[in-house]
Amino acid sequence: METTLTYSKGHTTAWDCLVRAMRLVSDFYNESIEPSLGAITNPLTQSYVSVDSLTPWGIRDCSSNRPRPADYSHILSPEDGSRYEASPFPEDDQINQRFLIWEGDISLLAVDAITNTTDETLTEKNRISRKIFGRAGAALTSAVIHDVGRCKTGEVCVTPGFFLPAKYIIHTVGPVYSDKYRSAAESTLHSCYRNVLYKAKELGLRTVALCDISSVQRNFPPDTAAHIALRTIRRFLEQYRTEIVIVCLEPNERGIYEVLAPLYFPRDPLEERSALWQLPKDVGGTYGEPQLADRQIRIIRNPQHSVMIEADDDSDTSPHDLEMGSDVEYNNINLNLSTHMGGGQHSFTHMQGDLDRQRLLGDRPRMVYESVLDDGLEGIEHQERYERLLRRAKSEDLSEVSGIGCLYQSGVDRLGRPVVVFCGKWFPAHNTDLEKALLYLIYLLDPIVKGDYVIAYFHTLTSSNNYPSLQWLKDVYSILPYKYKKNLKAFYIVHPTFWTKMMTWWFTTFMAPAIKAKVHSLPGVEHLYSAIAKDQLEIPAYITEYDMATNGIHYFQPVTNTSSPAS
Repeated sequence: METTLTYSKGHTTAWDCLVRAMRLVSDFYNESIEPSLGAITNPLTQSYVSVDSLTPWGIRDCSSNRPRPADYSHILSPEDGSRYEASPFPEDDQINQRFLIWEGDISLLAVDAITNTTDETLTEKNRISRKIFGRAGAALTSAVIHDVGRCKTGEVCVTPGFFLPAKYIIHTVGPVYSDKYRSAAESTLHSCYRNVLYKAKELGLRTVALCDISSVQRNFPPDTAAHIALRTIRRFLEQYRTEIVIVCLEPNERGIYEVLAPLYFPRDPLEERSALWQLPKDVGGTYGEPQLADRQIRIIRNPQHSVMIEADDDSDTSPHDLEMGSDVEYNNINLNLSTHMGGGQHSFTHMQGDLDRQRLLGDRPRMVYESVLDDGLEGIEHQERYERLLRRAKSEDLSEVSGIGCLYQSGVDRLGRPVVVFCGKWFPAHNTDLEKALLYLIYLLDPIVKGDYVIAYFHTLTSSNNYPSLQWLKDVYSILPYKYKKNLKAFYIVHPTFWTKMMTWWFTTFMAPAIKAKVHSLPGVEHLYSAIAKDQLEIPAYITEYDMATNGIHYFQPVTNTSSPAS
Protein backbone atom coordinates (compact mmCIF):
# COMPACT_ATOMS: atom_id res chain seq x y z
CA MET A 1 0.00 0.00 0.00
CA GLU A 2 1.48 3.31 -1.07
CA THR A 3 0.60 6.27 1.12
CA THR A 4 0.93 9.86 0.05
CA LEU A 5 1.59 12.27 2.89
CA THR A 6 2.01 16.02 2.98
CA TYR A 7 3.23 17.48 6.22
CA SER A 8 5.64 20.04 7.53
CA LYS A 9 9.01 18.96 8.83
CA GLY A 10 8.29 19.97 12.40
CA HIS A 11 5.41 17.47 12.67
CA THR A 12 6.94 14.50 10.85
CA THR A 13 7.29 12.15 13.82
CA ALA A 14 3.81 12.55 15.25
CA TRP A 15 2.11 12.31 11.89
CA ASP A 16 4.12 9.27 10.84
CA CYS A 17 3.15 7.51 14.08
CA LEU A 18 -0.48 8.34 13.46
CA VAL A 19 -0.49 6.83 9.98
CA ARG A 20 1.30 3.70 11.20
CA ALA A 21 -1.32 3.30 13.93
CA MET A 22 -4.08 3.59 11.36
CA ARG A 23 -2.42 0.91 9.26
CA LEU A 24 -2.33 -1.40 12.28
CA VAL A 25 -6.08 -0.82 12.78
CA SER A 26 -6.63 -1.71 9.14
CA ASP A 27 -4.61 -4.92 9.44
CA PHE A 28 -6.35 -5.88 12.69
CA TYR A 29 -9.84 -5.65 11.23
CA ASN A 30 -8.68 -7.09 7.93
CA GLU A 31 -10.71 -4.53 6.05
CA SER A 32 -9.96 -2.86 2.77
CA ILE A 33 -9.59 0.82 3.65
CA GLU A 34 -7.03 1.87 1.09
CA PRO A 35 -9.07 4.95 0.17
CA SER A 36 -8.95 6.04 3.81
CA LEU A 37 -5.17 5.89 4.03
CA GLY A 38 -4.34 6.67 0.45
CA ALA A 39 -6.05 10.03 0.41
CA ILE A 40 -5.06 11.14 3.90
CA THR A 41 -3.40 14.49 4.38
CA ASN A 42 -2.09 16.26 7.41
CA PRO A 43 -4.81 18.43 8.97
CA LEU A 44 -2.15 20.88 10.14
CA THR A 45 -1.56 21.98 6.55
CA GLN A 46 -5.02 21.28 5.08
CA SER A 47 -7.02 24.30 3.91
CA TYR A 48 -10.50 24.06 5.39
CA VAL A 49 -13.50 26.20 4.45
CA SER A 50 -15.41 28.06 7.16
CA VAL A 51 -19.04 29.13 6.92
CA ASP A 52 -18.06 32.78 7.35
CA SER A 53 -16.06 32.63 4.11
CA LEU A 54 -19.16 31.64 2.10
CA THR A 55 -21.70 34.05 0.69
CA PRO A 56 -25.36 33.57 1.65
CA TRP A 57 -27.92 33.08 -1.08
CA GLY A 58 -29.60 36.36 -0.25
CA ILE A 59 -26.62 38.49 -1.32
CA ARG A 60 -24.59 36.30 -3.66
CA ASP A 61 -26.14 37.48 -6.94
CA CYS A 62 -26.80 41.15 -6.32
CA SER A 63 -24.40 42.19 -9.08
CA SER A 64 -25.53 43.47 -12.45
CA ASN A 65 -24.44 40.19 -14.07
CA ARG A 66 -27.25 38.33 -12.40
CA PRO A 67 -29.87 37.26 -15.00
CA ARG A 68 -33.27 38.74 -14.36
CA PRO A 69 -36.33 36.48 -14.41
CA ALA A 70 -39.24 37.18 -16.71
CA ASP A 71 -42.10 39.18 -15.20
CA TYR A 72 -45.08 37.15 -16.38
CA SER A 73 -47.53 39.39 -14.56
CA HIS A 74 -47.11 42.03 -17.30
CA ILE A 75 -47.75 39.47 -20.03
CA LEU A 76 -50.23 36.96 -18.62
CA SER A 77 -53.12 37.11 -16.24
CA PRO A 78 -53.43 34.55 -13.42
CA GLU A 79 -56.07 32.71 -15.48
CA ASP A 80 -53.51 32.17 -18.25
CA GLY A 81 -51.24 29.84 -16.35
CA SER A 82 -50.42 30.87 -12.76
CA ARG A 83 -51.34 28.12 -10.30
CA TYR A 84 -51.15 30.37 -7.26
CA GLU A 85 -52.67 33.71 -6.29
CA ALA A 86 -49.91 34.22 -3.71
CA SER A 87 -46.50 32.62 -3.51
CA PRO A 88 -46.28 29.54 -1.27
CA PHE A 89 -42.64 30.58 -0.74
CA PRO A 90 -42.66 34.35 -0.16
CA GLU A 91 -39.50 36.43 -0.09
CA ASP A 92 -37.81 36.17 3.32
CA ASP A 93 -34.41 37.79 3.67
CA GLN A 94 -33.82 36.19 7.08
CA ILE A 95 -34.16 32.74 5.50
CA ASN A 96 -32.05 33.68 2.48
CA GLN A 97 -29.21 34.71 4.77
CA ARG A 98 -29.19 31.18 6.26
CA PHE A 99 -29.27 29.32 2.95
CA LEU A 100 -26.10 28.84 0.90
CA ILE A 101 -25.21 27.11 -2.36
CA TRP A 102 -21.54 26.23 -2.62
CA GLU A 103 -19.55 24.34 -5.22
CA GLY A 104 -16.70 22.42 -3.62
CA ASP A 105 -15.50 19.48 -1.57
CA ILE A 106 -17.94 18.82 1.30
CA SER A 107 -15.22 17.11 3.35
CA LEU A 108 -13.37 20.45 3.66
CA LEU A 109 -16.24 22.34 5.29
CA ALA A 110 -15.70 23.33 8.92
CA VAL A 111 -19.34 22.95 10.01
CA ASP A 112 -21.23 21.11 12.72
CA ALA A 113 -22.32 18.30 10.40
CA ILE A 114 -21.91 17.16 6.81
CA THR A 115 -23.94 14.60 4.90
CA ASN A 116 -22.74 11.39 3.30
CA THR A 117 -24.93 9.61 0.76
CA THR A 118 -24.41 5.87 0.82
CA ASP A 119 -26.11 2.47 0.56
CA GLU A 120 -27.65 0.33 3.30
CA THR A 121 -24.30 -1.27 4.16
CA LEU A 122 -22.68 2.20 4.43
CA THR A 123 -19.84 1.00 2.20
CA GLU A 124 -20.86 2.53 -1.12
CA LYS A 125 -17.95 4.17 -2.91
CA ASN A 126 -19.16 7.28 -4.72
CA ARG A 127 -17.39 10.56 -5.34
CA ILE A 128 -18.70 12.04 -2.11
CA SER A 129 -18.06 9.11 0.21
CA ARG A 130 -14.53 8.64 -1.11
CA LYS A 131 -13.61 12.19 -0.13
CA ILE A 132 -15.26 11.93 3.29
CA PHE A 133 -13.74 8.57 4.19
CA GLY A 134 -10.40 9.58 2.74
CA ARG A 135 -10.03 12.58 5.01
CA ALA A 136 -11.79 11.18 8.08
CA GLY A 137 -9.36 8.26 8.31
CA ALA A 138 -9.58 4.60 9.17
CA ALA A 139 -11.41 5.33 12.42
CA LEU A 140 -14.51 6.26 10.41
CA THR A 141 -14.34 3.03 8.42
CA SER A 142 -14.03 1.04 11.63
CA ALA A 143 -16.95 2.89 13.24
CA VAL A 144 -19.19 2.34 10.22
CA ILE A 145 -18.40 -1.36 9.91
CA HIS A 146 -18.26 -2.39 13.54
CA ASP A 147 -20.54 0.05 15.35
CA VAL A 148 -23.21 1.25 12.93
CA GLY A 149 -23.44 -1.70 10.57
CA ARG A 150 -26.49 -0.88 8.45
CA CYS A 151 -28.91 1.94 7.74
CA LYS A 152 -32.30 1.60 6.07
CA THR A 153 -33.25 3.54 2.96
CA GLY A 154 -34.60 6.96 3.86
CA GLU A 155 -33.17 6.87 7.37
CA VAL A 156 -30.01 8.34 8.89
CA CYS A 157 -27.23 7.37 11.27
CA VAL A 158 -24.54 9.54 12.84
CA THR A 159 -20.81 9.11 13.40
CA PRO A 160 -18.17 11.54 14.65
CA GLY A 161 -16.20 13.49 12.05
CA PHE A 162 -12.86 12.11 13.30
CA PHE A 163 -10.14 13.89 11.24
CA LEU A 164 -12.63 16.02 9.31
CA PRO A 165 -13.18 19.66 10.24
CA ALA A 166 -16.87 18.78 10.67
CA LYS A 167 -17.92 17.55 14.10
CA TYR A 168 -20.37 14.92 12.83
CA ILE A 169 -21.16 12.98 9.69
CA ILE A 170 -24.84 12.21 9.07
CA HIS A 171 -25.09 9.20 6.76
CA THR A 172 -28.28 8.63 4.78
CA VAL A 173 -29.40 6.09 2.20
CA GLY A 174 -31.06 7.54 -0.89
CA PRO A 175 -33.61 5.62 -2.98
CA VAL A 176 -33.04 4.04 -6.38
CA TYR A 177 -35.37 5.73 -8.87
CA SER A 178 -37.62 3.96 -11.36
CA ASP A 179 -40.64 5.27 -13.23
CA LYS A 180 -42.77 2.40 -11.93
CA TYR A 181 -42.17 3.44 -8.31
CA ARG A 182 -41.76 7.17 -8.84
CA SER A 183 -44.02 8.21 -5.95
CA ALA A 184 -42.23 5.98 -3.46
CA ALA A 185 -38.81 7.19 -4.61
CA GLU A 186 -39.79 10.86 -4.29
CA SER A 187 -41.26 10.35 -0.82
CA THR A 188 -38.16 8.47 0.31
CA LEU A 189 -35.81 11.15 -1.01
CA HIS A 190 -37.77 13.75 0.92
CA SER A 191 -37.40 11.58 4.04
CA CYS A 192 -33.63 11.54 3.55
CA TYR A 193 -33.33 15.33 3.49
CA ARG A 194 -35.86 15.82 6.26
CA ASN A 195 -34.29 13.20 8.54
CA VAL A 196 -30.81 14.69 8.06
CA LEU A 197 -32.03 18.18 8.97
CA TYR A 198 -34.09 17.11 11.95
CA LYS A 199 -31.33 14.83 13.23
CA ALA A 200 -28.99 17.83 13.17
CA LYS A 201 -31.60 19.86 15.04
CA GLU A 202 -32.03 17.06 17.56
CA LEU A 203 -28.28 17.05 18.22
CA GLY A 204 -28.28 20.82 18.71
CA LEU A 205 -26.20 21.48 15.58
CA ARG A 206 -26.44 24.88 13.92
CA THR A 207 -24.59 24.53 10.60
CA VAL A 208 -25.39 21.60 8.31
CA ALA A 209 -23.93 20.86 4.87
CA LEU A 210 -26.06 18.77 2.52
CA CYS A 211 -24.70 16.89 -0.45
CA ASP A 212 -26.76 15.82 -3.46
CA ILE A 213 -28.29 12.70 -1.90
CA SER A 214 -29.84 11.60 -5.20
CA SER A 215 -26.54 10.66 -6.82
CA VAL A 216 -26.37 9.91 -10.54
CA GLN A 217 -25.85 6.19 -9.96
CA ARG A 218 -29.33 6.01 -8.43
CA ASN A 219 -30.92 7.21 -11.69
CA PHE A 220 -32.88 10.05 -10.06
CA PRO A 221 -33.98 12.86 -12.43
CA PRO A 222 -31.85 15.85 -11.39
CA ASP A 223 -34.64 18.44 -11.67
CA THR A 224 -37.12 16.40 -9.62
CA ALA A 225 -34.48 15.76 -6.96
CA ALA A 226 -33.57 19.46 -6.81
CA HIS A 227 -37.22 20.48 -6.33
CA ILE A 228 -37.58 18.03 -3.44
CA ALA A 229 -34.35 19.13 -1.78
CA LEU A 230 -35.02 22.87 -2.08
CA ARG A 231 -38.58 22.84 -0.80
CA THR A 232 -37.66 20.54 2.12
CA ILE A 233 -34.83 22.90 3.12
CA ARG A 234 -37.12 25.92 2.78
CA ARG A 235 -39.77 24.44 5.07
CA PHE A 236 -37.11 23.50 7.64
CA LEU A 237 -35.65 27.01 7.67
CA GLU A 238 -39.14 28.46 8.04
CA GLN A 239 -39.72 26.33 11.13
CA TYR A 240 -36.33 26.95 12.78
CA ARG A 241 -34.90 30.47 12.64
CA THR A 242 -31.26 30.02 13.68
CA GLU A 243 -29.95 27.05 11.67
CA ILE A 244 -27.79 27.48 8.57
CA VAL A 245 -28.03 25.02 5.66
CA ILE A 246 -25.35 24.75 2.98
CA VAL A 247 -26.04 22.83 -0.21
CA CYS A 248 -22.66 21.54 -1.33
CA LEU A 249 -22.63 20.62 -5.01
CA GLU A 250 -20.39 19.28 -7.75
CA PRO A 251 -19.86 21.47 -10.87
CA ASN A 252 -22.40 19.47 -12.89
CA GLU A 253 -25.07 19.89 -10.18
CA ARG A 254 -24.78 23.57 -9.40
CA GLY A 255 -26.49 24.87 -12.54
CA ILE A 256 -29.89 23.30 -11.94
CA TYR A 257 -29.96 24.36 -8.29
CA GLU A 258 -29.18 27.97 -9.16
CA VAL A 259 -31.99 27.95 -11.71
CA LEU A 260 -34.57 26.42 -9.34
CA ALA A 261 -33.51 28.04 -6.06
CA PRO A 262 -35.24 31.41 -6.83
CA LEU A 263 -38.56 29.57 -6.93
CA TYR A 264 -38.22 28.54 -3.29
CA PHE A 265 -35.89 31.29 -2.05
CA PRO A 266 -36.91 34.45 -3.98
CA ARG A 267 -34.60 37.37 -3.30
CA ASP A 268 -36.84 40.17 -4.54
CA PRO A 269 -40.50 40.74 -5.50
CA LEU A 270 -39.78 40.05 -9.17
CA GLU A 271 -38.45 36.55 -8.46
CA GLU A 272 -41.42 35.92 -6.19
CA ARG A 273 -43.92 36.95 -8.89
CA SER A 274 -42.10 34.97 -11.57
CA ALA A 275 -42.23 31.84 -9.41
CA LEU A 276 -46.05 31.89 -9.53
CA TRP A 277 -45.87 30.69 -13.13
CA GLN A 278 -42.84 28.43 -12.76
CA LEU A 279 -43.45 26.47 -9.56
CA PRO A 280 -44.65 22.89 -10.15
CA LYS A 281 -48.16 21.78 -9.29
CA ASP A 282 -46.86 19.85 -6.27
CA VAL A 283 -45.07 22.23 -3.90
CA GLY A 284 -45.17 19.79 -1.02
CA GLY A 285 -46.88 19.72 2.34
CA THR A 286 -46.00 21.21 5.70
CA TYR A 287 -42.49 19.72 5.64
CA GLY A 288 -42.02 19.76 1.86
CA GLU A 289 -43.22 16.17 1.48
CA PRO A 290 -44.75 15.19 -1.88
CA GLN A 291 -48.51 15.67 -2.05
CA LEU A 292 -50.10 13.15 -4.39
CA ALA A 293 -53.80 13.96 -4.23
CA ASP A 294 -54.77 11.34 -6.79
CA ARG A 295 -52.85 8.57 -5.00
CA GLN A 296 -54.16 9.02 -1.45
CA ILE A 297 -57.14 7.81 0.54
CA ARG A 298 -58.89 9.46 3.43
CA ILE A 299 -60.10 7.62 6.50
CA ILE A 300 -62.75 9.62 8.31
CA ARG A 301 -64.80 8.65 11.35
CA ASN A 302 -68.04 10.58 11.79
CA PRO A 303 -69.87 11.15 15.10
CA GLN A 304 -72.12 8.13 14.46
CA HIS A 305 -68.98 5.92 14.34
CA SER A 306 -69.51 5.00 10.70
CA VAL A 307 -66.42 4.89 8.57
CA MET A 308 -65.86 6.12 5.06
CA ILE A 309 -62.95 5.49 2.74
CA GLU A 310 -62.86 7.94 -0.11
CA ALA A 311 -60.39 7.92 -2.97
CA ASP A 312 -59.29 11.42 -3.89
CA ASP A 313 -59.97 12.71 -7.34
CA ASP A 314 -57.59 14.60 -9.58
CA SER A 315 -58.38 18.00 -8.14
CA ASP A 316 -55.73 20.29 -6.76
CA THR A 317 -57.33 20.33 -3.31
CA SER A 318 -55.03 18.77 -0.74
CA PRO A 319 -56.65 15.90 1.19
CA HIS A 320 -57.29 16.35 4.90
CA ASP A 321 -55.69 13.14 6.06
CA LEU A 322 -56.37 11.85 9.53
CA GLU A 323 -53.02 11.65 11.31
CA MET A 324 -52.74 8.50 13.41
CA GLY A 325 -49.37 9.19 15.01
CA SER A 326 -46.15 10.03 13.22
CA ASP A 327 -45.57 6.49 12.06
CA VAL A 328 -48.92 5.40 10.56
CA GLU A 329 -49.60 6.90 7.17
CA TYR A 330 -51.88 5.88 4.34
CA ASN A 331 -50.00 7.54 1.51
CA ASN A 332 -49.43 6.38 -2.03
CA ILE A 333 -52.12 3.67 -1.84
CA ASN A 334 -53.93 3.28 -5.15
CA LEU A 335 -57.11 1.30 -4.50
CA ASN A 336 -59.89 1.08 -7.06
CA LEU A 337 -62.74 0.32 -4.67
CA SER A 338 -65.34 0.41 -7.42
CA THR A 339 -64.16 -2.97 -8.69
CA HIS A 340 -65.25 -4.49 -5.37
CA MET A 341 -68.54 -2.64 -5.03
CA GLY A 342 -70.17 -3.44 -8.36
CA GLY A 343 -72.31 -0.32 -8.60
CA GLY A 344 -72.46 3.44 -8.30
CA GLN A 345 -70.26 6.09 -9.84
CA HIS A 346 -68.38 7.03 -6.67
CA SER A 347 -65.37 5.14 -5.28
CA PHE A 348 -66.45 5.05 -1.66
CA THR A 349 -68.29 2.81 0.80
CA HIS A 350 -70.12 3.18 4.10
CA MET A 351 -69.97 0.38 6.68
CA GLN A 352 -71.90 0.51 9.93
CA GLY A 353 -72.58 -1.77 12.86
CA ASP A 354 -70.38 -4.06 14.94
CA LEU A 355 -67.33 -4.75 12.80
CA ASP A 356 -66.06 -7.41 15.21
CA ARG A 357 -69.35 -9.27 14.87
CA GLN A 358 -69.23 -9.00 11.09
CA ARG A 359 -65.72 -10.41 11.12
CA LEU A 360 -66.90 -13.48 13.03
CA LEU A 361 -69.93 -14.25 10.84
CA GLY A 362 -68.04 -16.63 8.61
CA ASP A 363 -64.76 -17.64 7.07
CA ARG A 364 -65.25 -15.63 3.91
CA PRO A 365 -62.06 -13.90 2.71
CA ARG A 366 -61.75 -10.23 3.62
CA MET A 367 -61.75 -7.79 0.73
CA VAL A 368 -58.85 -5.36 0.31
CA TYR A 369 -60.84 -2.33 1.44
CA GLU A 370 -62.15 -4.21 4.51
CA SER A 371 -58.59 -4.96 5.60
CA VAL A 372 -57.61 -1.30 5.26
CA LEU A 373 -60.78 -0.32 7.11
CA ASP A 374 -60.17 -2.62 10.08
CA ASP A 375 -56.52 -1.68 10.35
CA GLY A 376 -57.50 1.97 10.21
CA LEU A 377 -60.02 1.58 13.02
CA GLU A 378 -57.53 -0.23 15.21
CA GLY A 379 -54.97 2.50 14.60
CA ILE A 380 -57.46 5.22 15.46
CA GLU A 381 -58.61 3.48 18.64
CA HIS A 382 -55.00 2.83 19.71
CA GLN A 383 -54.06 6.47 19.18
CA GLU A 384 -57.15 7.73 21.00
CA ARG A 385 -56.43 5.46 23.98
CA TYR A 386 -52.88 6.76 24.22
CA GLU A 387 -53.99 10.39 23.92
CA ARG A 388 -56.49 9.87 26.76
CA LEU A 389 -53.72 8.47 28.95
CA LEU A 390 -51.43 11.36 27.98
CA ARG A 391 -54.06 13.90 28.99
CA ARG A 392 -54.48 12.14 32.33
CA ALA A 393 -50.71 12.02 32.83
CA LYS A 394 -50.51 15.79 32.38
CA SER A 395 -53.43 16.59 34.66
CA GLU A 396 -53.32 14.05 37.53
CA ASP A 397 -51.14 14.16 40.63
CA LEU A 398 -48.35 11.61 40.09
CA SER A 399 -46.13 12.64 42.98
CA GLU A 400 -46.70 9.24 44.59
CA VAL A 401 -44.78 7.61 41.74
CA SER A 402 -42.38 10.41 40.76
CA GLY A 403 -41.16 10.63 44.36
CA ILE A 404 -39.87 7.07 44.24
CA GLY A 405 -37.04 8.19 41.95
CA CYS A 406 -36.72 4.92 40.03
CA LEU A 407 -37.26 6.51 36.58
CA TYR A 408 -35.58 9.69 35.37
CA GLN A 409 -33.59 11.25 32.52
CA SER A 410 -29.84 11.44 33.01
CA GLY A 411 -27.92 13.45 30.43
CA VAL A 412 -27.24 12.29 26.88
CA ASP A 413 -25.12 9.59 25.26
CA ARG A 414 -22.11 10.20 23.00
CA LEU A 415 -24.41 10.89 20.05
CA GLY A 416 -26.47 13.44 21.95
CA ARG A 417 -29.45 11.13 22.50
CA PRO A 418 -31.33 11.43 25.83
CA VAL A 419 -30.61 8.67 28.36
CA VAL A 420 -33.49 7.37 30.47
CA VAL A 421 -32.42 5.55 33.66
CA PHE A 422 -34.56 2.95 35.44
CA CYS A 423 -33.42 1.54 38.82
CA GLY A 424 -35.17 -1.79 39.36
CA LYS A 425 -34.44 -1.98 43.09
CA TRP A 426 -36.41 1.19 43.75
CA PHE A 427 -39.55 0.10 41.90
CA PRO A 428 -42.06 -1.36 44.42
CA ALA A 429 -44.06 -3.32 41.86
CA HIS A 430 -46.36 -4.94 44.43
CA ASN A 431 -46.84 -1.86 46.62
CA THR A 432 -47.64 0.86 44.10
CA ASP A 433 -50.48 1.82 41.79
CA LEU A 434 -49.32 0.37 38.45
CA GLU A 435 -51.81 2.53 36.55
CA LYS A 436 -50.20 5.66 37.97
CA ALA A 437 -46.80 4.14 37.21
CA LEU A 438 -47.86 3.86 33.55
CA LEU A 439 -49.12 7.46 33.55
CA TYR A 440 -45.81 8.70 34.97
CA LEU A 441 -43.92 6.67 32.34
CA ILE A 442 -45.94 8.37 29.60
CA TYR A 443 -45.55 11.79 31.25
CA LEU A 444 -41.75 11.45 31.35
CA LEU A 445 -41.12 9.77 28.00
CA ASP A 446 -43.63 11.42 25.66
CA PRO A 447 -41.49 14.55 25.00
CA ILE A 448 -38.33 12.42 24.82
CA VAL A 449 -39.45 9.76 22.34
CA LYS A 450 -40.13 12.29 19.59
CA GLY A 451 -36.46 11.71 18.69
CA ASP A 452 -33.89 8.97 19.23
CA TYR A 453 -33.27 7.92 22.83
CA VAL A 454 -31.70 5.11 24.89
CA ILE A 455 -32.66 3.38 28.15
CA ALA A 456 -30.29 2.12 30.84
CA TYR A 457 -31.97 -0.37 33.18
CA PHE A 458 -30.05 -1.29 36.35
CA HIS A 459 -31.07 -4.70 37.64
CA THR A 460 -28.70 -4.31 40.59
CA LEU A 461 -29.89 -5.95 43.85
CA THR A 462 -33.49 -6.34 42.69
CA SER A 463 -35.80 -8.92 44.27
CA SER A 464 -39.15 -10.51 43.47
CA ASN A 465 -40.90 -7.52 45.04
CA ASN A 466 -39.56 -5.36 42.21
CA TYR A 467 -40.85 -7.52 39.33
CA PRO A 468 -44.16 -6.53 37.71
CA SER A 469 -46.15 -9.26 36.00
CA LEU A 470 -45.40 -10.15 32.40
CA GLN A 471 -49.01 -9.35 31.54
CA TRP A 472 -48.55 -5.79 32.82
CA LEU A 473 -45.37 -5.42 30.77
CA LYS A 474 -47.20 -6.72 27.72
CA ASP A 475 -50.06 -4.27 28.27
CA VAL A 476 -47.64 -1.36 28.61
CA TYR A 477 -45.80 -2.40 25.45
CA SER A 478 -49.06 -2.60 23.48
CA ILE A 479 -50.35 0.75 24.76
CA LEU A 480 -47.26 2.77 23.86
CA PRO A 481 -47.29 4.05 20.24
CA TYR A 482 -44.88 2.86 17.61
CA LYS A 483 -42.60 5.88 18.05
CA TYR A 484 -41.54 4.51 21.43
CA LYS A 485 -40.17 1.36 19.76
CA LYS A 486 -38.92 3.01 16.58
CA ASN A 487 -36.92 5.78 18.24
CA LEU A 488 -35.50 3.55 20.98
CA LYS A 489 -31.95 2.96 19.77
CA ALA A 490 -30.55 0.90 22.66
CA PHE A 491 -31.84 -0.77 25.82
CA TYR A 492 -28.97 -1.57 28.21
CA ILE A 493 -29.53 -4.04 31.07
CA VAL A 494 -26.77 -3.66 33.66
CA HIS A 495 -26.00 -6.42 36.19
CA PRO A 496 -28.46 -8.94 34.73
CA THR A 497 -29.00 -12.32 36.36
CA PHE A 498 -29.37 -15.56 34.44
CA TRP A 499 -33.12 -15.45 35.08
CA THR A 500 -33.26 -11.88 33.78
CA LYS A 501 -31.51 -12.88 30.57
CA MET A 502 -33.91 -15.77 30.04
CA MET A 503 -37.01 -13.64 30.64
CA THR A 504 -35.64 -10.85 28.45
CA TRP A 505 -35.07 -13.32 25.62
CA TRP A 506 -38.57 -14.73 26.01
CA PHE A 507 -40.25 -11.31 26.18
CA THR A 508 -38.38 -9.84 23.19
CA THR A 509 -38.88 -12.99 21.13
CA PHE A 510 -42.59 -13.54 21.65
CA MET A 511 -43.98 -10.21 22.85
CA ALA A 512 -41.65 -7.42 21.70
CA PRO A 513 -39.64 -8.59 18.68
CA ALA A 514 -39.34 -5.00 17.40
CA ILE A 515 -36.78 -4.18 20.11
CA LYS A 516 -35.00 -7.55 20.33
CA ALA A 517 -31.89 -6.40 18.46
CA LYS A 518 -31.68 -3.23 20.58
CA VAL A 519 -31.36 -5.00 23.95
CA HIS A 520 -27.82 -5.39 25.35
CA SER A 521 -26.91 -7.11 28.64
CA LEU A 522 -23.85 -5.58 30.32
CA PRO A 523 -22.02 -7.17 33.29
CA GLY A 524 -20.88 -3.86 34.75
CA VAL A 525 -21.42 -0.12 34.80
CA GLU A 526 -18.10 0.71 33.14
CA HIS A 527 -19.23 -1.06 29.97
CA LEU A 528 -21.80 1.71 29.59
CA TYR A 529 -19.07 4.33 29.28
CA SER A 530 -18.44 3.32 25.66
CA ALA A 531 -21.86 4.72 24.82
CA ILE A 532 -22.46 7.24 27.63
CA ALA A 533 -19.84 9.55 29.09
CA LYS A 534 -19.34 9.09 32.83
CA ASP A 535 -20.30 12.67 33.63
CA GLN A 536 -23.62 12.18 31.81
CA LEU A 537 -24.68 9.15 33.86
CA GLU A 538 -26.16 9.86 37.27
CA ILE A 539 -26.82 6.64 39.20
CA PRO A 540 -27.41 5.84 42.90
CA ALA A 541 -24.43 5.03 45.11
CA TYR A 542 -25.59 1.48 45.83
CA ILE A 543 -25.11 0.59 42.13
CA THR A 544 -21.51 1.81 41.95
CA GLU A 545 -20.70 0.20 45.31
CA TYR A 546 -22.09 -3.14 44.15
CA ASP A 547 -20.26 -2.79 40.85
CA MET A 548 -16.90 -2.19 42.52
CA ALA A 549 -17.45 -5.04 44.99
CA THR A 550 -18.35 -7.43 42.18
CA ASN A 551 -16.09 -6.36 39.31
CA GLY A 552 -13.35 -4.33 40.97
CA ILE A 553 -12.02 -0.97 39.83
CA HIS A 554 -11.20 0.00 36.22
CA TYR A 555 -12.03 -3.47 34.96
CA PHE A 556 -13.08 -2.21 31.54
CA GLN A 557 -11.47 0.40 29.29
CA PRO A 558 -14.20 1.96 27.12
CA VAL A 559 -13.58 2.87 23.50
CA THR A 560 -14.61 6.50 23.22
CA ASN A 561 -13.57 7.34 19.65
CA THR A 562 -16.54 5.66 18.01
CA SER A 563 -20.18 6.54 17.84
CA SER A 564 -21.89 4.02 20.10
CA PRO A 565 -22.11 0.28 20.72
CA ALA A 566 -25.53 0.36 19.22
CA SER A 567 -27.26 2.79 16.94
